[in-house]
Amino acid sequence: MKQDFKAVVFDMDGVIFDSEKLVVLCWQEIADKYNIIGIEEQCRLCLGLNREAARQKMLEHYGMDFPYDTYKKEMSDLYHRRYSGGRLPMKPGVVELLTFLKEKGKKIALASSTRREVVLAELRDAGILDYFDKVICGDMVKRSKPEPDIFLKACEELEVEVQDAYAIEDSYNGIRAAYRAGMMPIMVPDLAEPTEEMKQLTVAIMPSLLEMLEWIDKM
Repeated sequence: MKQDFKAVVFDMDGVIFDSEKLVVLCWQEIADKYNIIGIEEQCRLCLGLNREAARQKMLEHYGMDFPYDTYKKEMSDLYHRRYSGGRLPMKPGVVELLTFLKEKGKKIALASSTRREVVLAELRDAGILDYFDKVICGDMVKRSKPEPDIFLKACEELEVEVQDAYAIEDSYNGIRAAYRAGMMPIMVPDLAEPTEEMKQLTVAIMPSLLEMLEWIDKM
């Protein structure tokens, strides 16, 4: 616990929004339609990856002739028909934690592997975009999580030292990226359960953002 921390950098999917399980459900519908085996496990392996890294991982598993782009577009269209326009559910405690951090004068950034156009739309539709001082997205850095690039850029944009910033993540790749960046990773699990590796790389594992708020408030 670092009492004089300067900033908090949030992941988005699975941390801010309860979206990862919805993506998996949409992928499963596409998989059922086209008889694609094992899509749920592949989705889990792609957690935290940007668009291109996820694409490569799918092609590595299903083969280079797998029509990933076609299936991904159909999945994405289905997802946005259902959840765009403010219908994407937020995780409990999001607004409360963001409000608390603002009131304490902490800097706040988002570091999401999702592309910027989608990130800004979802934050805006949810009415929380203005809480974030900086928004860094997967199409703004060269390397995807688990490489540290997106977190390094977030801290650079916020003008804070990495060791003075917490990173809130739900995925293994996100935690690895934050740790490699030299930040203080906190895991708030969603689809991925904490492993021994995650316990070693994090400063804390919190069941929810509400419990994280209570934890920070006691500093």
